[in-house]
Amino acid sequence: MTDMIKNVYDKLKSNLKKVITGKDGELDIIISAILAKGHILIEDMPGTGKTVLAKAIAKSVSCEFKRIQFTPDLLPGDITGVHIYNFKTGDFSLKKGAVFTNILLGDEINRATPRTQSALLECMGERQVTIDGQTFALSPPFVVLATQNPIETGGVYPLPEAQLDRFLIELSLGYPDAGSEFEILEKSKFHHPVDDLTAIITPEELIKASDSTEQIRISDDLLNYIVLLGEKTRSHEQIRLGLSTRGLIAVKRIAQAFAGIKGRNFVTPDDIKTIAPFGMAHRLILKGYGSRREALRLVNEILSEVPVPTEDIDNFFGENK
Repeated sequence: MTDMIKNVYDKLKSNLKKVITGKDGELDIIISAILAKGHILIEDMPGTGKTVLAKAIAKSVSCEFKRIQFTPDLLPGDITGVHIYNFKTGDFSLKKGAVFTNILLGDEINRATPRTQSALLECMGERQVTIDGQTFALSPPFVVLATQNPIETGGVYPLPEAQLDRFLIELSLGYPDAGSEFEILEKSKFHHPVDDLTAIITPEELIKASDSTEQIRISDDLLNYIVLLGEKTRSHEQIRLGLSTRGLIAVKRIAQAFAGIKGRNFVTPDDIKTIAPFGMAHRLILKGYGSRREALRLVNEILSEVPVPTEDIDNFFGENK
């Protein structure tokens, strides 16, 4: 089980590192989210590699990839699809939208209106789409990689809480260090390295590895630890709306996948503490003005305050090593 997960992880990370340099930790979180069958929101400054990363992931898996450039005039039907009347036959035929794919890149998702953004809710939450009362299942794997720019406020529509809650993780790549930046410039002397990427994972391999992460063991003590983290967010004086039950499940699923890529068949407290900021911060609604940085600070504060289970966990590890 763990060998399969680790094999997919090693191949995917090796391919992504040809394009994304100096971001090993972030790549581990992203790959864990993909293996956990989750959707990913990348919020970062312009030119830090958000779209390049999404393209690199899509090219690494030999499955269908589509991209939507979100704009204010984009309509829900452009995403999901519409029925078009055929004058010759007198029937309506379905023109499928961009969501009928395996990996969907939603570039600058906060530029579309809330009505258009909401077209992704059913797709992301239930992996199906309803068009004119008819429901269509989306073929696995189905991953939404969305990007947004945090510094532009003109002509953008902040993602509503329900939409944010559909993303398994939110993260920022940030600027690379000087050494990594030099390597990036060197690799792109003549052409962009993403053009050289080839598929190294089949959809079947990804699906099997994703299914296997669900079998990674997590003790009752650690489940209770996740519950306590959630309760702490709901009672915190600076947080208006804390973690939902879906958020707790998200933390569990990412932790299982993260343990899997590390070659273990059980989750440790450190796994949860490592992935929690990425799975929790974007789901919190703070009192007053609350930035992503402030939400991350509060999550780390909560992680330092909630006691980590130890004794029973040691016994659990002893049984499952």
